Amino acid sequence: MHPKARIHADPVREVDHFDCLPDSLVLLILNKVEDVRSLGRCYAVSKRLCGLVSLVHDVYVKIDRVVAVDGDAEGTLNLSSPKPRSIFSHFLRLMLFTIIKPFHNMRSPNGTARPLFPQLSQHSPAQVLRNFTHVRNLRIELPSGDVGTEEGVLLKWRAEYGSTLENCVILGGTRVDRKPVGGEHEPALEDNGSMPESFYTNGGLKLRVVWTISSLIAASTRHYLLRSIINGHPTLQSLVLTDADGQGTLCMGAKQLEEFRENQLSASACSNRTQVPACNMKLKYAPYVELPGGMALQGATLVAIKPSPEGSNGSHPNRKEAEGFVFGAFDGPFKVAVKTLMKRRTYLLEMNGF
Repeated sequence: MHPKARIHADPVREVDHFDCLPDSLVLLILNKVEDVRSLGRCYAVSKRLCGLVSLVHDVYVKIDRVVAVDGDAEGTLNLSSPKPRSIFSHFLRLMLFTIIKPFHNMRSPNGTARPLFPQLSQHSPAQVLRNFTHVRNLRIELPSGDVGTEEGVLLKWRAEYGSTLENCVILGGTRVDRKPVGGEHEPALEDNGSMPESFYTNGGLKLRVVWTISSLIAASTRHYLLRSIINGHPTLQSLVLTDADGQGTLCMGAKQLEEFRENQLSASACSNRTQVPACNMKLKYAPYVELPGGMALQGATLVAIKPSPEGSNGSHPNRKEAEGFVFGAFDGPFKVAVKTLMKRRTYLLEMNGF
């Protein structure tokens, strides 16, 4: 007697809903991801994602720390620790460890055993980004600011560059603290916005000059280091290089990037940075500025910088554009500080290129 035949239903094939999504929608999602490390992981998932990741328009690169190119563990520099004083003097011979780490064990999506990024330790940031061939908006965040300051001191700067400096604004203060409770701050002796005589004699002016030069050096160094990234990504329309401390921001728009590619950079003879052109500066000062949220800024200083006519590349901004850049340089309470300082008396200074 034959055993009873059993009838088995064919297994139901599961539908991969992700495969049903059109490429345009997946690409929209990937553009929202932005983070280069997360995109790097997506790159290794499948052939389809590999092809789409390379088409991403918006990329965000966050640098947590750097490691010496030779891979020596003792050469590790943890930039999340107290602020390094010479990050840019070492930047050209360091690699971006936490950016490249997600790519370390990647294999080529065609199934071969060849690593996607051979000789990982020799790759620069520009090489990491080379697989993103359609980047339009790139934002890079360094782990800390470049200019060392004492505790409690405020120093923020924002610079706009083409092939050379176009605009720069610096906001500083000797101390940021809470407003006095139960009373108002005593008004300054001068009510017309003038600087007190002590500003010239107690080193106040000298300190502001140091802030200005240090910020310009930091900006020009960042600008110089971006040249390989800009030249390797002709689709770039917006580039921002900032830091986790929010101290300094270098920005370049579509017009600036195009002008950067068309003109040769003027490198400084003394270091790996772009030469700072001769500049005109407008300095405004207030002994005390109240900020929103119950805070106050002492020794508040605003410095607006633009190249002098002989130091510019023919793209000298008009007064309205320059003022618009100053007003829009900072957000939050610092925007209020800028508006307050703009009402103060202006002191004109000139600076030679360096």
